[in-house]
Amino acid sequence: MALETVALNEDQALDAHLESNGVETQKLINHPVGLFVLFFTEMWERFSYYGMRSLLVLFLVSEASKDGWNWTRPEALQLYAWYTGLAYFTPIIGGLIADRITGYRKAVILGALIMTLGHATMALEGVSTNLFYLGLFFLIAGNGLFKPNISSIVGKLYPPTSDKKDAAYTIFYMGINSGAFLGMLMCGYVGEKVGWHYGFGLAGIFMFFGMLQFYFGQKIFGVLGAAVNKTEKVIDPTEEVLPKKVVSQRLWVVAILSIFTIFFWMVFEQAGGSMTIFAKDYTLRNLTGTAGATFKWVDAALTIFPLVAVTLVLLSLAFKIAKKYPATIFFTALSFIIIWGLAIWKVEKEFSSLNTEVPASWFGILNSFFIVTLAPFFSKLWETKFNPSGPVKFGMGLVFVGIGFAGLAYGGMDIARGASTAQVSMFWLIFAYFFHTVGELCVSPVGLSYVSKLAPAKLVGLMFGFWFTCTAIGNWLAGKSGSLIDKISSEYSISTFFLIFTFIPIVAGLIMFAINPILRKWMNGVH
Repeated sequence: MALETVALNEDQALDAHLESNGVETQKLINHPVGLFVLFFTEMWERFSYYGMRSLLVLFLVSEASKDGWNWTRPEALQLYAWYTGLAYFTPIIGGLIADRITGYRKAVILGALIMTLGHATMALEGVSTNLFYLGLFFLIAGNGLFKPNISSIVGKLYPPTSDKKDAAYTIFYMGINSGAFLGMLMCGYVGEKVGWHYGFGLAGIFMFFGMLQFYFGQKIFGVLGAAVNKTEKVIDPTEEVLPKKVVSQRLWVVAILSIFTIFFWMVFEQAGGSMTIFAKDYTLRNLTGTAGATFKWVDAALTIFPLVAVTLVLLSLAFKIAKKYPATIFFTALSFIIIWGLAIWKVEKEFSSLNTEVPASWFGILNSFFIVTLAPFFSKLWETKFNPSGPVKFGMGLVFVGIGFAGLAYGGMDIARGASTAQVSMFWLIFAYFFHTVGELCVSPVGLSYVSKLAPAKLVGLMFGFWFTCTAIGNWLAGKSGSLIDKISSEYSISTFFLIFTFIPIVAGLIMFAINPILRKWMNGVH
């Protein structure tokens, strides 16, 4: 009975919060419909980001005969470091711009438009190499405006300390990973099998659709995220007025959690760098006989079933809002018609092919597939009495990502020192991506939720900016440390290289467990 009363109070507080801000009060699976508009906007943005990222290193290191730039591995991973690092650094600037000048919604739209231009110019890399670099610049700048501010809108849909935020960010994270999954699958396939510039261009098309469906659905959010002016300063009956000491301590918790994400992302983001190299050059990808036929069926299932799942979400959303927001549903539906066409073409092309070569970019989809599969379980887990504190979740995530690299270290034990190619079983990459995913679900969506719950309303954009700056440092370190793969492999072994990424996060996770008591105290009642 007590649990039912708490749940009722949570729902009543959410309704009061939505009404006080003029937000659409209709619900889908017990969350505001606005969350799912953000879900699809973020889905297509992540489609574009991860679709391009899955191709970046492969394009740079591929031979000129395959229309690549024939860079060395260290050169490619150095550029990867700067691109991913800067893409997550600019959100601190974008957060400030939104907080003080544009508001969250205008920043999201402008960022999406700039990123669309970025993908378009990258698709023209064959015309001029300068267009490739200009495209990267646009993507970095646009991401700075888009990334922190769409996350801030998610948080603002809920009362400041609502326990529903963890579940909301996990649902939002499913949108992120649905887009990442489809982006790496489709852009990676088109880029490797058809042409690099086609893969880069495809990423931009869906970024454009994401921008349109958000633009035409803005009224769903009432005054949330509107331009910074007096109309947004609505008195929220659910908002706390806190002593300065409590605010200060909670900000310290946000800062510490953000800093520990550096260790996580430094290791996790090897996925687009050294793990992509491992997939391309050290993994058995040419399959024959039963193995080849089995992969074709598995790949077809992984292409179709996730699309079915997100299509059902779209249909549910359309049932709720199509009459009031027809343009939003139209552009989202149009994007789904195109992606379904691509999916069917891809499956048919693979089944008609005599040879079965697993694209190197294909392994990247495993992370997103596991997240979409496991996120509902974690979303429910975080709403039960077994929900651990934020610091404990972070510690768990760091340990799990270390276990994933322990598997790669073991799988690569037989690779000779200095070898440039090998034929290791695909199992070890699948093993690594599974544990990395479990770790990510303990860190990233939960971290977004805690930033939203612990930061005071006037500093939410800035604190998201700080969070993504720490993510930027982790991404930059991932590329820089990944560029040492040849050096460490030639002097020691590739197994030693991966063992480094085993011990770093596990040690950081144990430290997080140790400081959990003091961080819980500083959270002052936020669980």
